[in-house]
Amino acid sequence: MGRKSIKEDKNIYFKTREELGLTRSQASELIGTITESRLEKLETGKTTIYPEDVVDLARAYKKPELCNYYCSHQCKIGKDSVPEVKNSSLSEIVLGMLASLNSLERQKERFVEITADGVISDDEMNDFLNIQKQLEQISMNVDSLKLWVANQINLQID
Repeated sequence: MGRKSIKEDKNIYFKTREELGLTRSQASELIGTITESRLEKLETGKTTIYPEDVVDLARAYKKPELCNYYCSHQCKIGKDSVPEVKNSSLSEIVLGMLASLNSLERQKERFVEITADGVISDDEMNDFLNIQKQLEQISMNVDSLKLWVANQINLQID
C-alpha cells in the first residue's frame, strides 16, 4: 500500500480509493478502463468525470453510492432532480418508511378528494403539496433501501 495523501480537499472518488487502501496503480488495474494518470486527474478535479467513469469506479470499488453522488452533485440534470441518498442502517430505513406510510395513510382520503376531479384548486394546493412531500419521502426510503441492498450484495460477493 502506498502513502496516504495529505491533500485536504479530496473529492469522493479520491477518498473512496484511499479508504479501500488502494494506490492509484492498483485502482487503475482493478477498474480496468481508467489509466492511472486519468484517475489522478479525476481525483484532483483536473479533468471532467463522465458518467461511465463513475459507473466503472462504483463497480470496481463496490460502492454503488458513488453513482448517486455523481447524479445528485455533478450531473447538470440530476443536481435539480436527483436527491442524495445517504447510507443508513436497515432499521433506520424501515422505521422511516413506516413513518412515511403511516402519515400517508392518514392523508389518503384527502388525496382522493383532491385528485378525483383532475383539478387541484387553490384551496387544495397546500394539502396536495404535503402529500407530495410524503410521497417523496417514501421514494427516498425506497432509494435508501436499494442502496442498502446493493451494499449487502457487494459484501456477500467479497
